[in-house]
Amino acid sequence: MTAAMLKSLVRLQSHFGNILSPGQLCPRSQQLRTALNYSSATAERKRFYQDVSLSQGEGGYEISLDQRKLKTPGGKLFIVPNEALAIAVATEWDAQKDTLKFYTMHLSTLCNTALDNPTQRNKEQMISAALKFLETDTVCYRVDEPHGLVELQKKEWDPVLHWMENRYNVTIGSSSSILGPEIPEATKETFRQHLNSYSFWSLTGLEYVITQLKSVVLSMGMIDRHLTVEQAVLLSRLEEEYQIQHWGNVESAHDYDMYELRARTAAGALFVHLTSESLTVKRKLMQN
Repeated sequence: MTAAMLKSLVRLQSHFGNILSPGQLCPRSQQLRTALNYSSATAERKRFYQDVSLSQGEGGYEISLDQRKLKTPGGKLFIVPNEALAIAVATEWDAQKDTLKFYTMHLSTLCNTALDNPTQRNKEQMISAALKFLETDTVCYRVDEPHGLVELQKKEWDPVLHWMENRYNVTIGSSSSILGPEIPEATKETFRQHLNSYSFWSLTGLEYVITQLKSVVLSMGMIDRHLTVEQAVLLSRLEEEYQIQHWGNVESAHDYDMYELRARTAAGALFVHLTSESLTVKRKLMQN
């Protein structure tokens, strides 16, 4: 691993935070659980290589461990679409010590998922799954008591929700009903067209972020750089943080959970940006 490669990753991480903290995947549906956990079934393994390198091959960039080309759990050649992502993945492998902790290697897992596609879904199916999350979005579901939490949700969530509606010229709304708000079909169609501008790889990362935050609104706010990783994570845990302020918490456990969620969310956001192929997506990030 060269100094230049490490410096490149540092610049990328300055936007999305540290992605090498330990964590475990906690996807929301069984289908996503299969897609995200299959490549990390073995939690740890003794490190079996000395050097990590990358090279440009046919169709992208390859990672080698002691001159042996890395492969996916499904047996495919591990090849990523651009050098920046290859550097980030290589850094994950290089950062491992005597023991490989696969559950900390979020970018490698996302690449494995995109390459092997264990649930055999296409872009249309992934977009439909994301839109399903919008119907149960954390930011859209409000409590009607206690008063303090009601006001906190309005204060912290409403500005993000209003930004999202203005940003995409849609209506989303919120509700304290168990059924949640009724999302207009026009809103769904707008987001369907927007998500279709992302590559299959980018959608893999976006879906991962959405499952971490349990919110399309917070995920898109972060991907569009309206929110930082820290802000998005804190907003996704608003009710929990409110309860902790009133009832206290086990400090070490709370901090560990927070750092884990930040690491996973940052990795997913970084993956989306590193795999955004079209200029259309890049232009969207520069708007506002």
